[in-house]
Amino acid sequence: MSTSHAGPTAPELARAAGMTALDYMRHRGYVYDVSDEAGLQKAMRDGVVSGYVGFDPTAASLHAGHMMGIMMLAVLQRFGHRPVALGGGGTALVGDPSGKTSTRAVISEEAIRQNLTSILPQFGRFIDFEGGRFGENPPALLVNNADWLLDLHYIPFLRDIGRHFSVNEMLAAETYKTRLEGSGLNFVEFNYRLVQAYDFLHLHRAIGCTLQMGGSDQWGNIVAGVDLIRKADGGHAFALVCPLLTTASGQKMGKTEGNSLWLDPNLTSPYEFYQYWVNVDDADVERLLKLYTFLPDERIAELMSVSGAALRETKHTLAWEITALAHGGEAADEARTAARALFGSSAPDIDDPTIPTTVITTAEAEGLSIADLFIKAGLVPSRREARTQAGNGALWLGDDRVQDADSAWDGANPVLLRFGKKKFQRVRVE
Repeated sequence: MSTSHAGPTAPELARAAGMTALDYMRHRGYVYDVSDEAGLQKAMRDGVVSGYVGFDPTAASLHAGHMMGIMMLAVLQRFGHRPVALGGGGTALVGDPSGKTSTRAVISEEAIRQNLTSILPQFGRFIDFEGGRFGENPPALLVNNADWLLDLHYIPFLRDIGRHFSVNEMLAAETYKTRLEGSGLNFVEFNYRLVQAYDFLHLHRAIGCTLQMGGSDQWGNIVAGVDLIRKADGGHAFALVCPLLTTASGQKMGKTEGNSLWLDPNLTSPYEFYQYWVNVDDADVERLLKLYTFLPDERIAELMSVSGAALRETKHTLAWEITALAHGGEAADEARTAARALFGSSAPDIDDPTIPTTVITTAEAEGLSIADLFIKAGLVPSRREARTQAGNGALWLGDDRVQDADSAWDGANPVLLRFGKKKFQRVRVE
């Protein structure tokens, strides 16, 4: 694993000190609630625990909001257990109503499979599917629940699985109650808890999986799986959920300008990804270092011993560590170099290859206004916004503040655009 820290990682130190994966997760802030904590502790001390997290492939990439679940799988593996990443090719066809005020748009089976093809390899940066990368730990598994859910027969499913669920209890659950009192709940969504619980039962039967993890909004669905394993097979399983991560200002973590922070570098460049973490609120830095890096506690304490402007360097360490996990150390190095070039005390070098760049053709460049240029660079969404931001004095073309966004671009090639103090993009015509 790429890291800016020389020496053992936090999981290695914790494991050497006799901590279990659950001890470590609780210490670092991953645990919001857990069922039968004593039983899970014993299972982790006695042998290898297989634990899974489900990810519904509703987009062509995972995003920063998924990283908590991915990191929990990564922790599990580094403590000698087997992580299972489940792509919800089947459950995505149903749609999880948890935390949603309205019905999700229907996604075709073909689109879901295309999304899964893009998503599943992204896990490989965090967890090891071959074995040997993080010591003598079991290799992770990738599974797609479409492989067993799409072949279910409805009547046998109702008879064998549905009979274990109480409609009264389901209607009393916050997820269903909120939807019933609001926009309503369709029958397909009402079945989501059953099929998610069945996933757990299937993995329990197929590979001996005894742990499901997820966000705190999934507690009811996960416990339903624990109960189903007990009722259907007399088995013993565990639920563990993490807090839903929000910023100090209350915004969902991993959202920037209202958009998701994608793990696909073609959707969010490593530079943009890096910059997001550099710019987090001071109040969020320590928590993110504990959750989204494997830096030891002592190193985190050292990084957090400063304040004010000096904390900026700590944020660069945070950004490097998270970017290295998501995109690799080389990409993290390039992003850090670009950030220092753009935000250093001296003017950035327009020819620095690490600066994020938009390439346009000669034909595309012909007759562009400055507003059009900022739109093509992805810094503003529309000419109207470009005019507004130019009026606010927030747009810069090279060393010159933009006075009139509708004026013609002079065709300088390359040119460095800036929006405010933190958003840069170079435009090159080829």
